[in-house]
Amino acid sequence: MDDDAICTLLTRLARPDGSGGDVIERAAILAAGSDFAEIMTWVIAHGGKPEALAPVVPTGGLHGSRLDDNGGTEPATPLRFVLPAGALAPGRPATRPS
Repeated sequence: MDDDAICTLLTRLARPDGSGGDVIERAAILAAGSDFAEIMTWVIAHGGKPEALAPVVPTGGLHGSRLDDNGGTEPATPLRFVLPAGALAPGRPATRPS
């Protein structure tokens, strides 16, 4: 996919974020049926960051944490990616400034 095709796809899939940028669901990118790796490379190159995951709060009594917490053994896959303001705007820079 070329740069403009990726930007058009992400513009269609994105929604406004509270920080002024855009947020894109990982599942939406996967469901679009495009080259996921290429799109993720574009997102990272344009300042996109994985949304921070909320910490697991133990609940359910004395042994509640054993039921829900993976103990840090499994890597957490980000569910959303946040792009800075203007990353999907027309006339955007080709890559993130260093």
